[in-house]
Amino acid sequence: MDTATLLELLRRLANAQPGAGTLQLPVGLSPQEAVQAVRAAVTALEPTPPHRSRPGARSGTMRAHIDGASRGNPGPAGIGVLFLGQDGAVVERLHRGIGEATNNVAEYTALLLALEHATAMGVKDLEVRSDSELLVRQLQGRYRVKHPALRLLYALARKHIAGLRHFAIHHIPRELNAEADALANQGNDEAARSVSPSRLTLDQGGGG
Repeated sequence: MDTATLLELLRRLANAQPGAGTLQLPVGLSPQEAVQAVRAAVTALEPTPPHRSRPGARSGTMRAHIDGASRGNPGPAGIGVLFLGQDGAVVERLHRGIGEATNNVAEYTALLLALEHATAMGVKDLEVRSDSELLVRQLQGRYRVKHPALRLLYALARKHIAGLRHFAIHHIPRELNAEADALANQGNDEAARSVSPSRLTLDQGGGG
């Protein structure tokens, strides 16, 4: 299935309303978690606007700091990506609200945004820094991806990584990821504004 077809399918699935009998899901995956994962995948696969695309391969290794956060877990979530060149200079800052998601879904969506945008910029060698130990260890093959809601996002990340010449991911302390964290909070604010007060109160009250 090509990317355009997959994206269209995911868009349709993202509009599904979770409820009994409406989705056929694997054991352990709730309808709400499935919709969160699909919405995150749609966000990550959205084409980069033409004016931001930079044709031609970039020489040297690009570094990307990523972060994702959810208020309520699940709740309004945002992602942030900071791209740095070989000299450490900032190349680009990205942030986005992704609607309602868990912390782990947000972290994976930030990674997918970094991979998608790196490809659009012609990057062939990418190093990612994240303060999410779970995400980093899973991408390094040290932890299994046990939760069904993350398997789709993991598979999409692996598909993007396969197109790179070199990829590495490293875990760093949160204090060394402060700018990506700030960008994720901006995206979080955007997501919070898109959620009605009554829905937000209901979701936060039902967390756990």
